[in-house]
Amino acid sequence: MFPSCADPSTLSGLSWLMCYLTTGKHMAFYGSFGTVLLLLAITAPVALAFGFGGAMAARSRVAPLRWLGKAYIAVVRGVPDIAFFLFFVIALDQLFEWLRHQAKCPDWDAAIRQGNDFVVCPAAKLPLSSSPQIWHEAYGFSLAVLTFAIVFGAFAANVLFGAMKAVPRAQLETAEAYGMSHRQTFWRILVPQMWVYALPGLSNLWMVLIKATPLLFLLGIEDIVYWARELGGSKTPRFTDYPHGDWRVYYFGALLVFYLCFTRVSEIVLGRVMKRLTHGQATMGGEAQRKAA
Repeated sequence: MFPSCADPSTLSGLSWLMCYLTTGKHMAFYGSFGTVLLLLAITAPVALAFGFGGAMAARSRVAPLRWLGKAYIAVVRGVPDIAFFLFFVIALDQLFEWLRHQAKCPDWDAAIRQGNDFVVCPAAKLPLSSSPQIWHEAYGFSLAVLTFAIVFGAFAANVLFGAMKAVPRAQLETAEAYGMSHRQTFWRILVPQMWVYALPGLSNLWMVLIKATPLLFLLGIEDIVYWARELGGSKTPRFTDYPHGDWRVYYFGALLVFYLCFTRVSEIVLGRVMKRLTHGQATMGGEAQRKAA
């Protein structure tokens, strides 16, 4: 039977540990694993969309669009991730508020930039100070997703751009000989075949994205790293009913196991996807499957 946790001072051993691991903060810690998984579930397809758009732009026949695509890939890949995350989120937040300020407060006569302060009218704040806490958290999470997607989208664009170039030119020439337009050749021949060349690079990018999720901590989001540090630090009886020493090694050890298990599952899934994609393809993987059959 589950012990009563009304008076932790009367508990000992396993009962104390069970009550300790079911406190409100620990429930938030367990929920933060869902935050990380949700970030990955949203960011991966959005980053892939950014990457596909960037790759299409980089190989465009229109020069300005081609320059824009290549500049996006080069600039974002050339900036250290931590610097981009710390700067871009602030800049993006201020951009949104500035746009709202221009629309909602056209009669505002005070300067927006006042020294180190960025001051907009109350109606332009994002989110509004009167908004429920959940909207503040959702807004911060959305900024994090957008930042992750832009950063990893640049790397995905570089991978997809190389994969498009890796598709044999003879395939495209054959499609053109059959009378396909440039658009039809791109969507029916190039795009289906490029994935087999892109998947190894995208697999590595997925692994890097998993390892980058602790950057949420730098963006002010209460993720698993935040709670591991918060719960694992030394606690005295003055501040908690469950005092303990420095237990951070156990909490971060749990994160280590989580990330290792998650990356291992990812490797298995990506390996099966790669096997399916290479089936019948003129690649080393496809040739190996043909000979085995």
